[in-house]
Amino acid sequence: MQLLFVSLATLLLAVHASVASAADDVTLFRLFLRDGQSVVSYGEFARLEDQVVFSMPVGGPDDAPRLHVESLPASAIDWSRTERYAASARYQRYADTRGEEDFQRVSGDIARVLNEIALSSNKRAALTLAEQARRTLADWPAAHYGYRERDVREVVSLLDEAISDLRASAGLTEFSVALVATPAAPEIEPVMGLPTVREQVDHVMLAARLTGQVSDRVALLQEALALLKEAGPSIPSAESQLLRRVAETQIEAETAVDTRYASLARRLLTLASKAAGRARITDVERMMNQVPKEDARLGGRRPGVVQALSASLQVELENARRLRLLRDQWTVRRASSRAYQKAIGADLSEIVKMRQDLEAIRRLEGPAPSALLRLRSRLAGGADRLGRLTVPEHLRATHELLVGTWRFAATAVDTRYDAASSGDVATAWQASSSAAGALLMVTRVQQDIRALLDPPRLP
Repeated sequence: MQLLFVSLATLLLAVHASVASAADDVTLFRLFLRDGQSVVSYGEFARLEDQVVFSMPVGGPDDAPRLHVESLPASAIDWSRTERYAASARYQRYADTRGEEDFQRVSGDIARVLNEIALSSNKRAALTLAEQARRTLADWPAAHYGYRERDVREVVSLLDEAISDLRASAGLTEFSVALVATPAAPEIEPVMGLPTVREQVDHVMLAARLTGQVSDRVALLQEALALLKEAGPSIPSAESQLLRRVAETQIEAETAVDTRYASLARRLLTLASKAAGRARITDVERMMNQVPKEDARLGGRRPGVVQALSASLQVELENARRLRLLRDQWTVRRASSRAYQKAIGADLSEIVKMRQDLEAIRRLEGPAPSALLRLRSRLAGGADRLGRLTVPEHLRATHELLVGTWRFAATAVDTRYDAASSGDVATAWQASSSAAGALLMVTRVQQDIRALLDPPRLP
């Protein structure tokens, strides 16, 4: 038994291959399409709902290529082949970099454990160590891209025999199924390197056909033109010129489509905005109904633009509906608003005429005491008179503001007269504050009255 474990330890230390030099480049993946074509992903790709996002090499030096972040429809990808190739690429990358080092480390660890088992006189303790070593070794390939799976399987098979002998020596007859299974060898495909410039042109043109984003399509076609320029004589002149014409024609076509859709959006939005400003709901709805017809006429080439245009027209429709309702409300209230304006017109005019005097009080430069007495007489009882008026609910806030304006003006005049009588500057500043409040409030009252009398408009 001791000889068997010593042999196993020797086998583990002997199982090795020459270590490949570590590559400096990033792992290259391939996204295989359902029609058999493929594009290169420089590094890992990410599948996000119905899109797959990846970085595509588009020229530049092999050790530091330019990258274009692209997204393609996930439905266009042959995922079984793509994932199989990705597993092979990860395996190869791991094998070329850390694989052998990691395997030699675990081999050394297992060999040391087996030596301990061979020298142990406690069979049950030795069995526990052997089973732990077996599990560690059997699980290792699955966590390391299937690297050296055949070698591991060979050692595990021998370990199973040794463990069976240990169990018999320890007087144990039950059998653990968990110790039998080992992972199957991974299916490895040949891994391709960085595509040539000519291949990169094909990949870029292919991605341009598949992408649903117009901006991405144009950007990819521009990348194709840059690649063709960069390729120089590596691509035959006639072929390069043909590819350039194809890319330029497609860019011109996309630009023309953008222009037509932009013109459509401007025209419909301008008309809808004018109609909404006049509360013409039917006219806005007519603009909205034109969108699918115009889109069909243009070939249905810009779903994103159409979606944004429809959303903007919907906003204009809501504006028109809101304005229509506000104007109906204004019509209902117009008679009471005019009656209110007539009722308070004289009082409001009186306050407005006092602006110059209130401004003098605010600046602490007058008016004369005789003028203050005349103002006091004109303001006397005005706030109480206004407070007794009965006004509709929708006018209450404006009316309260008017009453407050009158009270502030009266306070400013009275306080300024007290300041003139006492020569107290602090009292004059109190009058100034009241006058400033009255001036602000009377301006607001005038604005509110105008808003009540004028038909509502969109902001």
